[in-house]
Amino acid sequence: MASRSSQMMDQRLTSAINSGLGVPYRYGGATMSGFDCSGYTSHVYSQLGVKLPRDSRSQYNVGQSVSMSEMEKGDLIFFDTGGGRITHVGIYVGNNRMAHAPSSGGKSRIDSLDWYKKNYRIAGVKRVL
Repeated sequence: MASRSSQMMDQRLTSAINSGLGVPYRYGGATMSGFDCSGYTSHVYSQLGVKLPRDSRSQYNVGQSVSMSEMEKGDLIFFDTGGGRITHVGIYVGNNRMAHAPSSGGKSRIDSLDWYKKNYRIAGVKRVL
């Protein structure tokens, strides 16, 4: 049985994730008028009292590395979408899904990880909370 404090943290995390869903993608965006991927993760974590660096490569340098098999809700998932460097980040929400701000034309949303695992290299998973 989960502790009362872990249930409260889970509720706060869910609320923070949901608060930024549906916001249009904007390159360099970090406000409710538009997010890029790291702007979305920064927004969510700031609501939990955690200040993340602004870009995905810098966010990768924060927290503790965990394996894919150890992922928990709230962990950051980093991707290399091409070019051999970190270019995308999302927040694991459980059940093989992540919340993120996809590239141009999209809105922040929750997607299955299946397509991302198949098409991009996972650079790592970090636990910040």
